[in-house]
Amino acid sequence: MPTSRRRKKLTSSRRHHLKSLMLQIAFNWIEQEKKDLVVAKEAHMAEACPKPDLSGDMASLLDICKKIHSNIDKIDETRYDVEAKVQKMDIEIQDLKLKVVELAGVKKPALKKVRMSADAMLQALLGGKHKTTMDLRSNLKQVKKEIKEEPTEAVGDWRKNIEDKADRKKMFETS
Repeated sequence: MPTSRRRKKLTSSRRHHLKSLMLQIAFNWIEQEKKDLVVAKEAHMAEACPKPDLSGDMASLLDICKKIHSNIDKIDETRYDVEAKVQKMDIEIQDLKLKVVELAGVKKPALKKVRMSADAMLQALLGGKHKTTMDLRSNLKQVKKEIKEEPTEAVGDWRKNIEDKADRKKMFETS
């Protein structure tokens, strides 16, 4: 026997224990990432936006406020530009996804030949509550064939017919 078949299956309790350990480790990793993110954000804020020196006269405080407002305006402009780029890229991604679907085409599954009567199809489509039948022959009228008897006189001798027509022709020519 190969070694892969000799291995025993995990018991459900062992499997649940391993799953809970994995979830606990993942939870700890997520918590650590959150803490690292907060520390990184504080470090970036301390570097990019140092606390202003508020000691001084009114003119220096107004100058500091103007600098802060200009920084805010620059940041808002860059944020707006980035948001516009992201929206543009999202639209482009959606268009490309649609093009991929169009190029790939819709794959139609191979249809299986099913032998089913018309009544069974209707019942499958409409459900069991509808009592519609597709027996078209029952709706047809019964028609009895009548044999038409042609008069035997008309069949007669064909030569006589031709002579009659010749007489008519002469009659038109003479007039």
